Amino acid sequence: MQVAEHVAVVTGGSRGIGRAISERLAATGTRVVIGSRDQDVAEQVVDRIKEAGGLAVAVRTDITQPAAVKELFDSAEDYFGRVDVWVNNASTATAGALSRATDDDFDRYVAANVRATFVALREAATRIRDHGRIILISSALTVSPLPGMALLAAGKAASDHLARTLAWEVGSRGITVNSVLPGLTRTDVLATVPPHVIADATARTPLGRLGEPGDIADVVAFLASEASRWITGQTIHAAGGMI
Repeated sequence: MQVAEHVAVVTGGSRGIGRAISERLAATGTRVVIGSRDQDVAEQVVDRIKEAGGLAVAVRTDITQPAAVKELFDSAEDYFGRVDVWVNNASTATAGALSRATDDDFDRYVAANVRATFVALREAATRIRDHGRIILISSALTVSPLPGMALLAAGKAASDHLARTLAWEVGSRGITVNSVLPGLTRTDVLATVPPHVIADATARTPLGRLGEPGDIADVVAFLASEASRWITGQTIHAAGGMI
């Protein structure tokens, strides 16, 4: 699954699942542009990638700002001349009961998880190279709800529909568009999730554990490769079979 000479942009690529994706893609020979609001942490990931023999750069960005998506593509082209893979990973995720959510909470989730995805997909549709890959990191919550996660699930479900439609619109150029649906994964977000919800998710997972960032990164590496060329418009469950 080597994709040497390809260039991938990973939003939210400095922590958790995004970090694992950045490092995994770099290990395949892909040149990686890490988009992150935390430049210092992103630079640390870049250093790790370079120490392992890969090539990456960090670009400070906030994709909730529409202009930032265009600027991130511009930066990738300035550094490496092209964009072959766009991994839309950055999002907002905290737990809280729907009955206690405020209008501001809803607006924040729409901005971070729906509008930002819409803007990114719109830009990617015209900027990514033919035979490229567009990969969204969605959530298994869209098909297997958990208490307290309604706003995240709704935002990710809307993004999945945008991706499935875009797959039809760019398919003639050989570009694939897919969503990856992780379950609960060992990242910083777990600190906001009540223990009983974590226990419930584990009990509903046939493989009997929470996901690890590397589990998701391996799926993304496959979707970024030539081996995935016949897969598009799909929501790929990567949640250990969570039901």
